[in-house]
Amino acid sequence: MEQISVIGSGTMGNGIAHVFGLNGYKVQLYDLSAPALEEAMQAIATNLDRQIRKEIISEADKKETLNNLNTNTNLQDAIKDSALIIEAVYEDVLVKKSIFQEADKYAPKEAILASNTSSISISLLASFTGRSSQVIGMHFMNPVPVMELVEVIRGYNTSSSTAEKVISICEKINKIPVEVHDYPGFISNRILMPMINEAIYALFEGVSGVVEIDTIMKLGMAHPMGPLHLADYIGLDVCLSILKVMHDGLGNPKYAPCPLIVNMVQAGHLGRKTGQGFYLWEKGSKELKVAPRFQR
Repeated sequence: MEQISVIGSGTMGNGIAHVFGLNGYKVQLYDLSAPALEEAMQAIATNLDRQIRKEIISEADKKETLNNLNTNTNLQDAIKDSALIIEAVYEDVLVKKSIFQEADKYAPKEAILASNTSSISISLLASFTGRSSQVIGMHFMNPVPVMELVEVIRGYNTSSSTAEKVISICEKINKIPVEVHDYPGFISNRILMPMINEAIYALFEGVSGVVEIDTIMKLGMAHPMGPLHLADYIGLDVCLSILKVMHDGLGNPKYAPCPLIVNMVQAGHLGRKTGQGFYLWEKGSKELKVAPRFQR
């Protein structure tokens, strides 16, 4: 696998492209929007500069990484020569269905189609293609250049050969692959999202405040970030989507989203991406303030 393609240039997509480019792979980064691709390349350059300041990489590494990255607004052209295509778009089944159908049509016959989905069934995505044995989940963690884990999800028909190739390439880009089976939430979100949801319920029921809940989990459980802070960082819309997938897929009321997160998403308060969630996210501010609605 000398060339890979990444579909979607958002936070996860550009992070995945960054890591592969840094490790010597030629990368085609695809997006419908040319301005989005320009923004993605700027983000990659900024993150490479951060790694230089921390003495993780050199200036030469940055130059080589950027030389390994190409952007493209034509999907057929972006994937026609790649052995691995990684989809990293928004968590919407219909959007992913369209992408997997198109990728199946234009990708080389031997190519592996992977999804960075955090909750949507790999078996379902594979059903949209004619190569279900070559479809797999590669769930990278955010921020991709920093986090070591890749959750490798085998769909019902994913072949052992496909899984072995993906595990091998994860190791080659200095990630730690952990294999799981295809059930709602996989492992990471099946455990993480109920914790976040319970923290939101505790706030909703007036048990404690935003800062207090996060402080207890940070100091008492040694979490680097409190659950409400983390929910804002992930995006409340993403958290809600994952909870709905688990609730629908597992049929257990314990996964039902708290009414508070439903209301916040409907109101457009999605966390960091919109500037307000449980906290205020002001550009240039190093101080994290609780959103006015939750101030005590």
